[in-house]
Amino acid sequence: MRDGAERTAARTGVPLSSLRIAGGGSQSPAAVQLTADIFGLPVAKVHTHETSGLGAAIDAAVGLGLHPDVRTAVGAMVRVGEVRDPDPATHAIYDELYRDVYRRMYPRLRPLYRNIRRITGYPSI
Repeated sequence: MRDGAERTAARTGVPLSSLRIAGGGSQSPAAVQLTADIFGLPVAKVHTHETSGLGAAIDAAVGLGLHPDVRTAVGAMVRVGEVRDPDPATHAIYDELYRDVYRRMYPRLRPLYRNIRRITGYPSI
């Protein structure tokens, strides 16, 4: 997730300053803290873990004219809950693992992924 987020930030020119977390994993304080530590950013839980339903309600509210646009609807309908800040020492460990291990791992595994795709017939992305 960190790699994808960093690539998106680089392409859009919009730096990451904090994260929101939702879904089943957000119910675990350890998962929320782990996310903050890996990214090195504050992570805020959305007030509900049922964000698919919330997104549908936001779309419906805009469609019904209750809010003029999605940005306004989100501002009115989404609340931030608990915020976890990264632990600097733990983030330093994850950051070194990310830079010195993970980012080098995928290029080395790419030939194996191609073999898996060749053997299984799984389509390429």
